[in-house]
Amino acid sequence: MKLRTIAFNNLRRRKSRLVFLLLGLLIGIGTVVTLSAMTSALQMEAQHQMETFGANILITPQVDELALSYGGVSLGGVSVNAQDIPEQDLKAIRTIPNSRNIAAVAPKVIGAVEVNGSRAMIMGVDQDIEFAMKKWWSVEGRIPANEKELVAGVAAAAALGLKEGDTIVLQGQPFTVSGILRETGSQDDGLLIVPLPAAQRLLGKEGKVNLVEVAALCADCPVEDIVGQLSDVLPDVKVSAIQQVIRTRMHALDQFRTFSMGVAGIVVLLGALAIFTSMMGSVKERTREIGIFRALGFRRSHVIGLVLLEAVWVSLAAGVLGWIGGMGITRLVLPLLTEGHPHLVWNPALAFGAVLLALVVGTSASLYPAFAASRLDPTEALRSL
Repeated sequence: MKLRTIAFNNLRRRKSRLVFLLLGLLIGIGTVVTLSAMTSALQMEAQHQMETFGANILITPQVDELALSYGGVSLGGVSVNAQDIPEQDLKAIRTIPNSRNIAAVAPKVIGAVEVNGSRAMIMGVDQDIEFAMKKWWSVEGRIPANEKELVAGVAAAAALGLKEGDTIVLQGQPFTVSGILRETGSQDDGLLIVPLPAAQRLLGKEGKVNLVEVAALCADCPVEDIVGQLSDVLPDVKVSAIQQVIRTRMHALDQFRTFSMGVAGIVVLLGALAIFTSMMGSVKERTREIGIFRALGFRRSHVIGLVLLEAVWVSLAAGVLGWIGGMGITRLVLPLLTEGHPHLVWNPALAFGAVLLALVVGTSASLYPAFAASRLDPTEALRSL
């Protein structure tokens, strides 16, 4: 009779122990698969949300700073040679190697205009991109539908006495207030937000912008690489990353990943302990059986192989069932952890890793029981017959 047949028959006879062994390892592998799949899905969802949540790279004109002092007294500094950015140059952004990591490019032109005999700040934007990128913006009314409409920040609307539907004259050109931007707590509250082409005409800067916000988060490369690539294709501008935002986002993802790995490791160790305890108990229960095998001529290697073969059968089953169960639990739980629509990836590498991990843990935990069984004295074992 072959060893694999003996091992299979032994597992079949001891169904309760088989179930205990299987559950001990299955729970551990299932937990690892669940946390791994959930972490990957949440990271993808978080990356998607963060890429569209706002800008983390700024492109501004290159400016020469000149420090002034006289008689030992500092008079501050002035900016000289500030040049606007040609709008056509921004096409080069989509040619960088990591262009796929750029979620949005939002050009702007900012300046002061005459409004009913006073001065006001306007910001020209691509309204479709700007309002999609700044999801925290909330408008009473609607965003501009054409170049003759604008959205007024809440502070600007209060200062100018504006409300939705009013008409306002900028530089002699009439605009309709299509909406009021609710309070953001930033400088946006004091701006009149105008479609980019209209603002360029009002400020005499057709085809030019003076600020570009880029929303990008690279999961497989540093954002600094994107900054360097943008600097290469736009040599006459200053490209800078908002480091605090980037580092906070990446740190949050790293912490979640580390926590998941720690929990998974603890559960796997508990599963290994359960297998070790069960296999040791099995060896003690089968003292007479092993003694008979040794008396019939089984070598120590045969006994070790018999115990490990049982562990391999159980580990293979636990690996496959753990992967299926883990992915199933992830699919059920994932929608409860996020308001978005996370995408669950059925990664073949994770399935292979689950089975491999089950085999490593199961056989490792069974090594000592296997060697203990091989050292049983057949004479002592047969005395109980």
